[in-house]
Amino acid sequence: MAEQLTPETPDESEEQPIKQRKNGLYPGVSDELAANMQSGWADTELHDLQPIPQAEHTARRRAALSARFPGERLVIPAGNLRTRSNDTEYSFRASTEYAYLTGNQTEDGVLVLEPAGDGHEATIYLLPRSNRENGEFWLDGQGELWVGRRNSLAEAEKLYGVPASDVRELPAKLAESTGPTRVVRGHDAGIEKALTDKVTAERDEELRVYLSEARLVKDAFEVAQLEQACASTARGFEDVVRVLDKAEATSERYIEGTFFLRARVEGNDVGYGSICAAGPHATTLHWVRNNGQVRSGDLLLLDAGVETNELYTADVTRTLPINGRYTELQKKIYDAVYEAQEAGIAAVKPGAKFRDFHDAAQHVLAEKLVEWGLVEGPVERVLELGLQRRWTLHGTGHMLGMDVHDCAVARTEAYVAGTLEPGMCLTVEPGLYFQADDLTVPEEYRGIGVRIEDDILVTEDGNRNLSAALPRRSEDVERWMAELKG
Repeated sequence: MAEQLTPETPDESEEQPIKQRKNGLYPGVSDELAANMQSGWADTELHDLQPIPQAEHTARRRAALSARFPGERLVIPAGNLRTRSNDTEYSFRASTEYAYLTGNQTEDGVLVLEPAGDGHEATIYLLPRSNRENGEFWLDGQGELWVGRRNSLAEAEKLYGVPASDVRELPAKLAESTGPTRVVRGHDAGIEKALTDKVTAERDEELRVYLSEARLVKDAFEVAQLEQACASTARGFEDVVRVLDKAEATSERYIEGTFFLRARVEGNDVGYGSICAAGPHATTLHWVRNNGQVRSGDLLLLDAGVETNELYTADVTRTLPINGRYTELQKKIYDAVYEAQEAGIAAVKPGAKFRDFHDAAQHVLAEKLVEWGLVEGPVERVLELGLQRRWTLHGTGHMLGMDVHDCAVARTEAYVAGTLEPGMCLTVEPGLYFQADDLTVPEEYRGIGVRIEDDILVTEDGNRNLSAALPRRSEDVERWMAELKG
């Protein structure tokens, strides 16, 4: 990785000399080189840009936000780069709230809705093109020569359908502003500092909660994105099955890397850290170390999702026999989870309570645990006391969208205690997990973990499984794996 020179912090009254990075190989920049770098560059302004596909949707979302908070200034930052180590940064991912309202994904961006008349005037504040006169474009660590071209403000206006201004001027404007203001916290410390005496935590939380609840029902663009994410995810699972022999020769990391390749080729990234849990690691709910062995005869619990370029993610789990065939006990446990998932999916429909699918799936699992003699019945007693949770562990699903656990700060009455509506998308993912050290179950159960997860869209007349391209029934899984392995 090349290292760049960086200019001194500019002073209003005096031009500062170029500051060399400590241990850099160049002592400075000559006047002749500085003059040379100022000229001889082609005009690269893009003139025939069209609005991004979701521009009409983001405009509608901003209008709804404006109507909810009349007369108040609303500030929604994208966030800043985060240091990974010394002078390298993590890959940037814009805040969900900002991307949902703008479609823009660049660091340091800020959307501001200023009260105007009966509504608001929206402005998107961004970094403009790098300055070539003062050398910023090639001397600054975030200059375009180092990290790539960014859109001009004029280009941004065309793409996002919102007036664009220089974000470097925004903190001073906000510091001088008056009137009621709300900001989405946790993404941009500089913006929050400029507003420190103008906002309250309670009012800001109301804004964040509104933006979370606004995403509960997906529009047509969002549904198409989730369909795309699920289709790419299915192909990623197929990729993994084809290379299980290589994973056996290496580790779970081969599985992780294989799926990641599909995510980067067809999308932006993985939507969350892939869980590539082989053998007893499948009993650890969020096993993301992915450094264990992959052995024939064990199960692989693969929980992974592709995130699209517009930041919508799938969230799918399959539990696969590494050698292509379930043992008798593995099949018994797998089929029980499949039956529970079938009951859960059947409970997803408009007008149903959100938690109905969870209750339906848990009832089936409790019945199986009683039937197998692992817990004393009757089933109603088990459910009332939550005794099944020793082996079911987690809730049966969650909302899905731009965040893998989408709408997470919505009010309880709008989410867990709410009612399903067409356009909502959620996961149904029951599981059974028998820990390797669980002495309350027969030895042959220990170390077996099974989860089956699909992404379910609530429709006008029921539901649609967006991830149905991946087989779920045990015999279908075995047949699918055999076909892929040739």
